[in-house]
Amino acid sequence: MKRSRWILWGVLLCLVSLIMVSAAYAQTTYVIQLGDTLSSIALRFNTTVAAISAANNISNPNLIYAGESIIIPTDGAPPPEPQPPTEPPPSSGGTYVIQPGDTLSGIARRFNTTVVALAQANNIINPNYIYAGQVLTVPGGSGGSPPPQPPPPGSPPPAPPPSSSGFGVGGQTQSFANPGTMRDIGMTWVKFQHKWSPGDDPAGLAGRIRDAHANGMKVLISVTGANTYPAPDSIDFSSFTEFMRGLASLGADSPDAIEVWNEQNIDFEWPAGQIDPTSYVNNMLAPAYNAIKGANPNLMVISGALAPTGFDNGHNAWADDRYVNGMAAAGAANYMDCIGIHHNAGATSPTVSSGHPGGSHYSWYYQPTVNVYYGGFGGSRPLCFTELGYLSSEDFGSLPANFGWASGTSVGEHAQWLAEAVSLSNQQGRVRLLIVYNVDFTFYDPSGDPQAGYAIIRPGGGCPACNTLSSVIPR
Repeated sequence: MKRSRWILWGVLLCLVSLIMVSAAYAQTTYVIQLGDTLSSIALRFNTTVAAISAANNISNPNLIYAGESIIIPTDGAPPPEPQPPTEPPPSSGGTYVIQPGDTLSGIARRFNTTVVALAQANNIINPNYIYAGQVLTVPGGSGGSPPPQPPPPGSPPPAPPPSSSGFGVGGQTQSFANPGTMRDIGMTWVKFQHKWSPGDDPAGLAGRIRDAHANGMKVLISVTGANTYPAPDSIDFSSFTEFMRGLASLGADSPDAIEVWNEQNIDFEWPAGQIDPTSYVNNMLAPAYNAIKGANPNLMVISGALAPTGFDNGHNAWADDRYVNGMAAAGAANYMDCIGIHHNAGATSPTVSSGHPGGSHYSWYYQPTVNVYYGGFGGSRPLCFTELGYLSSEDFGSLPANFGWASGTSVGEHAQWLAEAVSLSNQQGRVRLLIVYNVDFTFYDPSGDPQAGYAIIRPGGGCPACNTLSSVIPR
């Protein structure tokens, strides 16, 4: 009986403890918002990234996503209420730190000034390219602000403001045989890839760019090396920089965006033993950016998108999350307008983060991959998907062994998941450009590269993805 009494007391004490613990943590959860990083959340709640990670079993602090509910270890203290931004007096001058979702036009309205005045005060060449955390000088004045000045003759029309997300969708093609279909879907961009060698004349691309412009498309040129598995010290960085300068100097035939290399974290595209984000930034990205902007300040520069992979031996490949962090540490954000990103190994809806036949690594899934790249740069630059595609072998039969993870993907799922990825990218505000991989490739090697299995235009001319994409691409 005495033993039973102690057991009863023990149970009661446990229940009281559980109630106290529950009460202590009742107000210490937080739902992650768009643009949040674990470090910004820790700063807001006066705690640390390590403490939040431990409380939520977060192994990689970059892998958080909007809508996720996390515990904040604050010993039961309620979280601080978010404070609305203090409205400055009109035309008061001073500085302003850009917040996620801000646009230059919205900031101008708030401070009773103009986009032109803000751009001039901050040496902003392209008003569409600002980023969270950037500190602006707000020009002061009295008696109102000067009227907006008209753009110089020949200037391109401004991109839509981020309220319509400033978000563009395009497709990669080799032949550009279906511009009408691309326009009907709502695509406004086309991507061509150029396999560069020293001595190439950038004027050789002018005809393709001119044709795309004539068909109402903006052009992304992705420039990478002509040789696969390049030998050590074989990249002529000086010649590459001059090619980029020449490409940006084509006048009306210049592209609208340039991607600086491709998948430089694997030895298929970069010399084995020399894979290094600091080398990429210092020897290629920074010189190319300066050359491009010197010739054409309005041209968008995109960092080379990495191969999504967890394989990392430091010699033949770096995992892309480690490479992203290395780029950020090397100052890559200073030499790009947009972060290049690939997602081409999905076999689940982009709305989920589990269930892929390949496993649980983030690179199999849309949202965790976005979090790695966006979080790796602290939200300071938008993302540009220079390849986003889903593979279906439904029209082709067998798949190469190393693409077996896609064996269960139907053409219907291919079409639906592309539309979901476009919709998510548009809604979340982190993505500036999404290039669908691909529009109309026809090459399919069941023992090698199944490129045509990614195409939205299927054998026989059908295009189930045309309907799904058309319903979600903003116009």
